[in-house]
Amino acid sequence: MDAATDLLLLLKYIFLGFFQGITEPIPISSSGHLIIMRKLLDVEIQGLSFEILVNFGSLIAVLLVYRNDIIRLIKNGTQFMLTRDTALKGDFLFIVFLVVATIPTGIIGLLLEDYIGAKLSGVAVVGVTLLITGIALWVIRNLTGWKDDNDITVKDALIVGFAQSIALVPGISRSGATVVAAMLVGMSRETALRFSFLLYIPVSLGISVLSIGDLIKDKNFDIIPNLLAFMASIIASFYALKWFINIMKKGNLKYFAFYCFIVSTLVILFL
Repeated sequence: MDAATDLLLLLKYIFLGFFQGITEPIPISSSGHLIIMRKLLDVEIQGLSFEILVNFGSLIAVLLVYRNDIIRLIKNGTQFMLTRDTALKGDFLFIVFLVVATIPTGIIGLLLEDYIGAKLSGVAVVGVTLLITGIALWVIRNLTGWKDDNDITVKDALIVGFAQSIALVPGISRSGATVVAAMLVGMSRETALRFSFLLYIPVSLGISVLSIGDLIKDKNFDIIPNLLAFMASIIASFYALKWFINIMKKGNLKYFAFYCFIVSTLVILFL
């Protein structure tokens, strides 16, 4: 390849990493949008290294944004196990519910990952699933919820966990599915958002660890484009998540629903 072609490829990787970073935290499906963008940009990325790295970049951004909550939960959860101080029980149970919510995704992911990758990763599927995401966001657009962190139940955690499992299908937003489910079981916007993104951590971390072997064995791995995409993903995810938190506080989820409706229509009609 000549210098111009190499530069164009680098720019495409950076753009895709940045684009994935923006779309990962907000409820419009990063996986679905990457499928659309790859088709529009005519980029065929071999191997799994790109997806592994950009998703790990988003994980780092979530850890940075929620670092205070994570430190508090670990500290108080550990202290509760050592002292049984009832004042710390709420944080301990929050961790337990995150673990409970992770189980459905782990089981369903192991059973259906290959099928989803083979049968449900087309552009046409994304067009339909984005429509479903938009409808779900529209349904909860005016909900406020009444449950805070201490009111979550095992049932609530399982429902949100199953919702996250549905988001294995490209076009179904992970953050959208979990926030919608959390709001439907009565969580407040703040609690729903916190539970959704803290739930993202064990799932994403697990996927990242299990993917190390694929990363090492990837013969098509090109370090510079993937590293640039990784860095772009961290930056974009960090600021997109901050923005989404502000949107949730204001209760403006309807705009994401409108966006999903528009993109879904365009994909179904033209791609």
